[in-house]
Amino acid sequence: MSNLKLGVEVVSAHDLIPKDGQDSSGVYVELQFEGQKFRTTLKQKDLSPVWNENFYFNITNPGNLRDLTLDACVYSHNKTTDKKSFLGKVSITGTSFVPFSDAVVLHYPLEKQRIWSRVKGELGLKVFITDDLYMSSSNPLPTMPSTMNVDPRSAEPIRNAFSDERAESRRNFRHLPNSDRRKQNDDVFAAGPAPKPNSGSYEMRSGPRPPNIVNTYAGSFPMQPGEYSVKETSPYLGGGRIVGGRVIPADRPNCTYDLVEKMQYLFVRVVKARDLPAKDVTGSLDPYVEVKVGNYKGITKYFEKKQNPEWNEVFAFAKDQVQTSVLEVVVMDKDLVMDDFVGRVRLDLYDIPTRVPPDSPLAPEWYRLEEQDGEKRKRGELMLAVWYGTQADEAFPDAWHSDASAATDPSPAIYGHTRGKVYHSPKLWYVRVVVIEAQDLLVSDKGRFPDAYVKVQIGNQVFKTKPVQARNMNPVWREEMLFVAAEPFEEPLSLTVEDRLASNKEETIGRVIVPLSQVHRRADDKFVRPHWFNLEKSTSAAMDPDAGKKDRFYSRLHLQVCLEGGYHVLDESTNYSTDLRPTAKPLWKNSIGVLELGILNADGLHPMKTKDGKGISDTYCVAKYGQKWVRTRTIINSLSPKYNEQYTWEVYDPATVLVVGVFDNSQINGGSSSKDVKIGKIRIRLSTLETGRVYTHSYPLLALHSSGVKKMGELHLAIRFSCTSLVNMMYIYSRPLLPKMHYIRPLTPMQQDLLRHQAVNLVAARLSRAEPPLKREVVEYMSDAHSHLWSMRRSKANFFRLMSVFSGLFAFGKWFGEVCKWKNPVTTVLVHILFGMLVLFPELILPTAFLYMFVIGLWNYRYRPRHPPHMNTRISYAEAVHPDELDEEFDTFPTTRSPDVVRYRYDRLRSVAGKVQSVVGDLASQGERIQALLSWRDPRATVIFLLLCLVVAIVLYATPFQVVALSSGAYVMRHPRLRHRVPSAPINFFKRLPAQTDSML
Repeated sequence: MSNLKLGVEVVSAHDLIPKDGQDSSGVYVELQFEGQKFRTTLKQKDLSPVWNENFYFNITNPGNLRDLTLDACVYSHNKTTDKKSFLGKVSITGTSFVPFSDAVVLHYPLEKQRIWSRVKGELGLKVFITDDLYMSSSNPLPTMPSTMNVDPRSAEPIRNAFSDERAESRRNFRHLPNSDRRKQNDDVFAAGPAPKPNSGSYEMRSGPRPPNIVNTYAGSFPMQPGEYSVKETSPYLGGGRIVGGRVIPADRPNCTYDLVEKMQYLFVRVVKARDLPAKDVTGSLDPYVEVKVGNYKGITKYFEKKQNPEWNEVFAFAKDQVQTSVLEVVVMDKDLVMDDFVGRVRLDLYDIPTRVPPDSPLAPEWYRLEEQDGEKRKRGELMLAVWYGTQADEAFPDAWHSDASAATDPSPAIYGHTRGKVYHSPKLWYVRVVVIEAQDLLVSDKGRFPDAYVKVQIGNQVFKTKPVQARNMNPVWREEMLFVAAEPFEEPLSLTVEDRLASNKEETIGRVIVPLSQVHRRADDKFVRPHWFNLEKSTSAAMDPDAGKKDRFYSRLHLQVCLEGGYHVLDESTNYSTDLRPTAKPLWKNSIGVLELGILNADGLHPMKTKDGKGISDTYCVAKYGQKWVRTRTIINSLSPKYNEQYTWEVYDPATVLVVGVFDNSQINGGSSSKDVKIGKIRIRLSTLETGRVYTHSYPLLALHSSGVKKMGELHLAIRFSCTSLVNMMYIYSRPLLPKMHYIRPLTPMQQDLLRHQAVNLVAARLSRAEPPLKREVVEYMSDAHSHLWSMRRSKANFFRLMSVFSGLFAFGKWFGEVCKWKNPVTTVLVHILFGMLVLFPELILPTAFLYMFVIGLWNYRYRPRHPPHMNTRISYAEAVHPDELDEEFDTFPTTRSPDVVRYRYDRLRSVAGKVQSVVGDLASQGERIQALLSWRDPRATVIFLLLCLVVAIVLYATPFQVVALSSGAYVMRHPRLRHRVPSAPINFFKRLPAQTDSML
């Protein structure tokens, strides 16, 4: 039997239906799972009972867990008849089971047992997976207290088990056949362990060839220069040649790496050595290994005083860069002055075999070390494995790469900053803290009441309540605050009660330390019970149990604290989010498809640094979608690097954006303190992609500098969005964009901006601690952390976007004005006829409008975009922007410019804001004039309007509507000879009405 357990916490029920005839019921819950049954205690005469009881079921076969169901039935027990009545049930499938660390309390609506059953109410459950290690360390009984602490070490096997199961499902899903991919061979996974995500199932067919440019797109209106346009290409990839977004398959079966070009590598695995000869009588030896292929050299780490070292390191040399026929592996002895030669192994490259995945890894062999003259040594052997392969090899991600390391400096320190990795953003939660009141505060001055406030802090996030001048020792605040926290929770929730003695003097009354791991988690807006927390005189008292007994006193703080799992923690700009799922995993919906990205190569990059008088770039790419970040290996000293790395994401919402950025690696030369330089960024919205089509485009890398917009090069990508169910994806379009909690308890715009800033800081701090680190400037650039700052250029661009949106309305108004002026009599007569038909037959108005839009949509089909949209310099107003406006945009916050420059910019901003102020005032005046019609601010105008309304009501009552409409239309479109050059009487009357401008200072 498996060690896994299914844990169920029965929390509470709400609004149950009475069954005993006295508007109350004795209620209990019966749980059934895989033939096992438990029941809770009986709650008498309570239609909203609270249990907080835990039960644990044995799981006989974890492999069938997804096909099992947990049933929770609510019953009412009648003491008189000793019978039970059905109140409702909840059925939870195994696909919803999550580890304890991801579990939250969910309130499920009760379901009927039969069609005629009468059921209402909800049942609150918390369902999770645990194991015997946790059970033995907690309580052997089936029921345990709800306030339990989970050992993270015990939860790790569960998490791994689930991740393996989900990974297996993703692998099987990724190989589903579609219209342009050949059917995958499922027997590959039956032969042995599943490969890593970066390994392929088959050898790739086609070799790297230069892509053929098929077409060039300058983007949608307004057009931009051709050098900034997107180019469609037709490259030869692993699955065949891409022509018009479709794959012309190769002769051999398709592969996992079918969106990148095949690259041949020579792999050398240095495993270990034994019986190495010592250099002196002491037997000391500090060995390391040099792997040499022509001008390229890789170096392993060295061991101190060890004759049988184990390295187990892999080196990959690009085959097209190999200019020799001999592989030389040399064992060296580390020395302060000069390293000593120990022995070497020479292999002929023509005899090295080729490995084709999914073959098992090549078995390493022992090789006897040679002297420099070629004679075999009596002592010393080296274990090696050498083979030819591609980037589909599972050894590729962790290998040292010759194209990612400088030939002149192959030190392991540089290698650590050039490896490609996959990162995952930490799981973010909103922490809601409600400071209600305090009780029995003790202050140093016994003769005064405290002027108290509470300082709430999580890490570097600090909020303070308003000071309350209480008339007793029990101040009341009732203030709510929101924080952002990331799992695992490293910083506790700290609350400090302060007494303001003077404007610059404060005294600490007490502290409360609340570990976030013990805070209640909720996924809805159900009420969270507040708790009283004892104040401690010092932080040490809260952390040390012995000190707490000495320093404890009877002051208390009333708090309501919970972790909000029903929100999506916004850590990106809302205009282009890569993920919209809530924090609580039980609320996640099934994925609707798979996004595959092939990062092929970059071309024409600008030199970012100078070395030996030559401009170079050490570039890598970062792609982000959802919680998964990927980073390619760094290509050293190349202005046209070839990456050819492929990655996969699960898609949950098509209204999301894939972000790909290119950066110059400053760590290998500038040290850890230098910043990586951003080169350019690409955004691709998934809803603009056709399913099943392979998009192979070359995107210009556009960067805005203080001198203007520049093209920093081009990035060649291959993208495919595969959909599992078209019906599910179309259903997503009818669902809310954000989780339900954003609409039930919405966040204010100010809260969203502040919380997003804190979330970006948390993600950047966590990813910068990885190895190799994903630095803060990279995370901020990919997340558009500074998009909220003021920019004159962006303000003008948004204004012109607004004008472009209303350009159709303006064009229609201009055309209708020409119709009214009879510039084209034939058109005006036809409009009169159409207008008369619609008035006489009003039932045709809506069908005609919708039919007109349908015809326009069909007409525009042939002009539809054929490529994903890209950054447009005209729309961004980046070509005609003034240099000083760019300098203002790139200025730091707060500013570092001279006072004269700041004064000039402030005056310019006042001028622009004055125009905006005038427009807003004019719009307000028009609305106030409408209100003045009936407000009697101008008594004579109101009398005129009321008499006019009475006359119009009588006329409209006596006259058919068609006659009124035809007369009004004929009057509006009358001939110019019947018009006056001065405004009409209604317009003159409206402009004479008063507005609130008279009352403004």
